[in-house]
Amino acid sequence: MPNIKSAIKRVSVIEKKTLRNNMIKSEYKTAIRRFEEALASNNVEEATKLFSVATKKIDQACTKGVIVKNTAARKKSNLAKKLNAANA
Repeated sequence: MPNIKSAIKRVSVIEKKTLRNNMIKSEYKTAIRRFEEALASNNVEEATKLFSVATKKIDQACTKGVIVKNTAARKKSNLAKKLNAANA
C-alpha cells in the first residue's frame, strides 16, 4: 500500500477508471453477443437492429479510450461481414 498522499489518490482514481472501463467493455461485448445470437437463430431483422446497437457500443468504447480505433474498426467489419453473409 502506498504511504504518500498522491499515491493513495492515484490508487483510488485507477480503481474508479478500471470499473468504468470494465463496464464499457462489458456493454459492447454483450451487444456483440446478442447480435451473434440473433444471427444464430436466423433472425435477420433482429440482427440488423442489433448490428446498429453493437456498432454504437463499439464506437462509444473507442471514443472513451477503452479500445483502440483499429480494434473498433476490425470488430465492426467482422460484424458487417457476418450480417452480409446472413442476408445473402
